[in-house]
Amino acid sequence: MPVTALDLGRSAFSEHRWGDALDCLARADAEGGLPPQDIEVAASVAMLLGKDSEGVAYLTRAHDEYLTVGDMAAAARCAAWLVLFLMDLGEPSRSSGWMSRAKHLVEELDEPTEAEGYLLIPSALGALYGGNPEASNELFGRALAVGERFHDKDLMALGQLGLGTASITLGFPDKGLEILDEVMVSVTAGEVSPIPSGIIYCAVIGSCRLAFDVQRAHEWTAALQRWCGDRPDMVMFSGQCQSHRAELFILHGAWDDAMAAVHIAQDRSRRGDPEAAWGAWYLQGEILRLKGRFHEASEAYAKAAETGFEALPGLALVLAGQQKVSQAQAMLRRAMSGSDPANRRRLLPAVVDVELAAGDLKAARAAVDELAAPVPETGRPLERALAAQAEAQVLLAEGNAAAALVASRKAWRLWYSLEAPYGAATCRVLTGRACSDLGDPDSAAMEFEAAMAEFAELEAAPAVTEVLALSAGTGMVGGARNGSTRTAGDLTARDLTARDLTARELEVLRLVADGKANKSIARELFLSEKTVARHVSNILSKLSLPSRVAATRYAFEHHLAH
Repeated sequence: MPVTALDLGRSAFSEHRWGDALDCLARADAEGGLPPQDIEVAASVAMLLGKDSEGVAYLTRAHDEYLTVGDMAAAARCAAWLVLFLMDLGEPSRSSGWMSRAKHLVEELDEPTEAEGYLLIPSALGALYGGNPEASNELFGRALAVGERFHDKDLMALGQLGLGTASITLGFPDKGLEILDEVMVSVTAGEVSPIPSGIIYCAVIGSCRLAFDVQRAHEWTAALQRWCGDRPDMVMFSGQCQSHRAELFILHGAWDDAMAAVHIAQDRSRRGDPEAAWGAWYLQGEILRLKGRFHEASEAYAKAAETGFEALPGLALVLAGQQKVSQAQAMLRRAMSGSDPANRRRLLPAVVDVELAAGDLKAARAAVDELAAPVPETGRPLERALAAQAEAQVLLAEGNAAAALVASRKAWRLWYSLEAPYGAATCRVLTGRACSDLGDPDSAAMEFEAAMAEFAELEAAPAVTEVLALSAGTGMVGGARNGSTRTAGDLTARDLTARDLTARELEVLRLVADGKANKSIARELFLSEKTVARHVSNILSKLSLPSRVAATRYAFEHHLAH
């Protein structure tokens, strides 16, 4: 039988060739019309390509065609998705109209339908982002139950996503992350449709960020990057992917790569991925703030705020950097008063900075105690690093330099393990201040020197200025000193084996064996090239190998290569 345009469209859709799929389906539609199921597919493809108006038009047609053939349940499902799409497109009136129509359709049905579950999702999201996570949790649970009853994989996944997100928002990150891991199993197994899959990928990574879980954020961002890479003409979700990549690049000191990623995200947000806008502009503001370009940072934060979400804590930290401490303090106090448990924790490190700058030691101590109280020693490293660093800051202000030294060194080890140079250098400054207060100016000078080198390489101008002011009291104003502190990377032992490599070093070794250069490895792992170069040097040193070629041979001989 001859291959038709409809056959080609369906085949292209199954192969994730969205542009070809839409072209073929449109041709089939022009030649003889499409069944409602394929009109619904065309709607999804148009949305994935960033053609929002076209997608809404197709989905509206699918709804009408389902009504014509008497499939009321499918018509109600299309109406429910129109509610969600129009909400995202900033058309609340049209969204509300479709919600009313969908409810009327469901009421007319003789039997329950999965559409009832989809109609719970908008209300659940409204409760979640409207400050009522308890109600959101209950609504998402009901949606999940409906999905399970009708074996609807998409609805089940969205219900689980909501439950996990609500749990994290309510202050139960471990429970929430466990639920999100489960929903990601179904997504990565290909059991969920493309649009719900993209929603889940991006929301899960956002929840990992909210829960300070860097390891999961790395894992799922890499998975999202592969997922988007297999769909090269997809616009929807691709901007959000770039924002998530940028956040990891910032953490690991690859700020130029981060800026390149946010520019791509901004472009994709304009082309059809509006959910990327807040993260893209907020993260640009973060990079500019850390570099001391406060006016440009404020402009970027203002663009982020245009999405309806506040650019905090970044904007408050810019104000503090501009000596507008009272304004920054009022802004954060107001935000804290209306925040849920998870977002309060996200703001607390900045609260400590600003309250100390304002001279309110009591408020800073309260913030530190709140940040540190629920963090076990086996907790997530980023959360522990932030808590220990904040503790060191407040202890120094309280005049307890000895305890501050212990806390700052603990924080440094955690930042170092996260391969986060800015955080690590910040803790070296705190260590230097503690040493200086304890009457050890030489150790203080060495700490300041190490921090200065890191900040200078990152072009973190405000941090460099701070260290210069502190180091003036030690007699160190830049340049080398005799001797330096050794770090975990200064390993020269001989006759070590692969068992002595860290998990990250093994990962780098496998990529070296794949023939990848440091730049490619850095981008794949969201690290700076300097960090990758250090890992390669450590690998060669630990294994007593002379070159990358020898390391590649070693990896294959010991079955360590991919």
